[in-house]
Amino acid sequence: MIASNKKTCINKGWFYRIDKQEEGVKVNLPHANKEVPYNYFDEKMYQFISFYEKELWIEHGNDREFLVFDGVMTAFKIFVNNVFIGEYKGGYIPHHVEITDFVQRGAYNKILVEVDSTERADIPPFGYVVDYLTFGGIYRDVWHYTLSQAYINHVYFKYTILEHNGERGKVQCLPIIEIDSKEEAQSVKLMVQINDHGVEMQLDVKKGIHRYDFTPFVMENMTLWDIENPHRYNCKVRMQGEIGNDEASLKVGFRELHIEENKLTLNGKSLTLLGLNRHQSYPYVGYAMPKRVQEKDAYILKYELGLNAVRTSHYPQSPYFLDACDEVGLLVLEEIPGWQHIGQREDWRSKVMEDVKAMIERDYNHPSIITWGVRINESGDDHELYTATNKLARSLDDTRPTSGVRCMERSEFLEDIYTMNDFIHDGSENILRTRERCTGSEKPVPYMVTEFCGHIYPTKKFDQEERLVEHALRHGRVQSMARQKDEVLGAIGWCAFDYNTHFDFGSGDRICYHGVMDMFRIPKFAAAVYKSQRDPKHGYVIEPLTYWARGEKNKGVVFPIHVFTNCNKIEVKLGGVSKGVFSRQFHNTDPKMQYLKQPPFVLSMNNGEWGAHWTDAEFIGYVGDEVVVSKKFAANPVYSGIQVEIDDYKLYADELDATRVVVRAIDQVGNTLPYLSEGIQIETFGDIEVIGPKQLALTGGSIAFWIRTKIESREGIAKIKVNSYGGYKEEISIELEKRA
Repeated sequence: MIASNKKTCINKGWFYRIDKQEEGVKVNLPHANKEVPYNYFDEKMYQFISFYEKELWIEHGNDREFLVFDGVMTAFKIFVNNVFIGEYKGGYIPHHVEITDFVQRGAYNKILVEVDSTERADIPPFGYVVDYLTFGGIYRDVWHYTLSQAYINHVYFKYTILEHNGERGKVQCLPIIEIDSKEEAQSVKLMVQINDHGVEMQLDVKKGIHRYDFTPFVMENMTLWDIENPHRYNCKVRMQGEIGNDEASLKVGFRELHIEENKLTLNGKSLTLLGLNRHQSYPYVGYAMPKRVQEKDAYILKYELGLNAVRTSHYPQSPYFLDACDEVGLLVLEEIPGWQHIGQREDWRSKVMEDVKAMIERDYNHPSIITWGVRINESGDDHELYTATNKLARSLDDTRPTSGVRCMERSEFLEDIYTMNDFIHDGSENILRTRERCTGSEKPVPYMVTEFCGHIYPTKKFDQEERLVEHALRHGRVQSMARQKDEVLGAIGWCAFDYNTHFDFGSGDRICYHGVMDMFRIPKFAAAVYKSQRDPKHGYVIEPLTYWARGEKNKGVVFPIHVFTNCNKIEVKLGGVSKGVFSRQFHNTDPKMQYLKQPPFVLSMNNGEWGAHWTDAEFIGYVGDEVVVSKKFAANPVYSGIQVEIDDYKLYADELDATRVVVRAIDQVGNTLPYLSEGIQIETFGDIEVIGPKQLALTGGSIAFWIRTKIESREGIAKIKVNSYGGYKEEISIELEKRA
């Protein structure tokens, strides 16, 4: 991914066709080569070759011309004015293609991209079975760069925290500037500016692609990047000389990360990782969601779920998602593409090395990224390959540790952190293995749990209450034990969101129901475990794990009820009568979750025997003596309307933009009705459209959909109407505007 600012996004106005001889339909990027149903579809639907074509204007001049493809699944061939340029493999990394010698100046040039979305045995993660889908198309942005004979190719903003005091630090900056030059040795001036700090140096640039160490400089009293204060600085790198002038802009965050045998510290403060894995897929369009939707996932994980970490299972994810992780303060464990299988073909193994290099080059400057995953997820040992991936990662970045996720004990340890998928907890007393058992070493090494729960207890949002409760408790038990054990740096649960998968896995309908949220990012009970751990400044939480119905649990016994909350006291009212105020200091919490930052309350009380009068209930959260949040349940819940919420009320009209709309059937006190499954119909007015079907059925009492801007959208007001078959209606207005 070229660092230079001299770029234009060319997502608009492509023509897409499956048959090379067809006229094609006009599309904007990101684009799915085939929209698929929510479930029960054949993954072969999108595994074919398709074609994207665009007319690109090239100005007169002597500049170098490039195209950069941020993500094309799985491989593509590019033709310029009917001349074949080359083939580029790998769907998760950017590819930059120089087209200088193939274009006509002062004219429109035909760009044809032949996209191969089949599962090719020469490209990871393929070669055997894979537990996720790799949706086809040009699903990320495409950029046109017009550059000088020499330009800034990469900026690696390396630095060292010399000393820090609280949120401030003294930082020594050691930038590495990579320049691509077509000319022989020439003198250029390089300048680096961060806010009011500016430093420059003179150097001779050689022909070809070379890296140059910038003169080190020190900045005092800098605000450090932290998960609670993710401060970043605007940085500009300029190059001036006869062979070309160029500028690159980036955001940098300074933080000091130390990972030792028993401790992870960020800016000197100990931290236990609390996280989930994320797949980047969505209903209907797979991977092809634009910037706003990618960013939203980071906000959900950080602010709604209260996480401090996410793992990008099992591939490098959208730059927009990673930018948002930087912005909100969400630590990232980034992975190369792969799932269990290690190919023996030389081209496959070479591609693994290319993936490591491309991942680190693209994402080096993200302060949120704390480790590079350089091992195929859950693969066996391969001394030759993993010695090479670790060596490459350390040569490209000696500031971050490497990790390698396995699911077997006593695996060869070549990385800096031993990362383990531990699925031992099946509801029994065994919750996590010991570090010594997994590593086979009595010597302490950094150790982290990178998956748990998931496939051993899949849970649908519309499952019966007892299963939803047990699903949540399993997440709570593992996270509690991870905090209890000094030898565990943290635990990353499997997983954040349900996801589509191959027929070899999941529930037979092409979905793995492993998430604490469903595929529409609507929470299950297990989400409450994570929500209750978040800082109260991001909102108070009180989540009783109950549907409040005498008939959902065995023998009709409603209590005990786990209540997950970040309040320090709770009060329970039944039929309007207080049953007491409970605090963690004096009342029961679950002993298997006592090490959570905010352990759940476990409440036992009598609300009448089977067949007795049933009452309303209210759970009230306190901070000190102040009521800050409450949750009410109706004794006789009645379908009372639909609640429609939209993530964003403004969209950009001059690009493909999208946002989510969540619809819930609610009772008279605002609770979702979990067993109501009626249909809804969606109407749109103006330059927006629904992604996927316009008629949907509620599942677990709720559903969501995304709307996007049309191919040619104009500024103005657009509207969404949601009609339920029960006769309830809601309308939302959206403003379409141009990006400033």
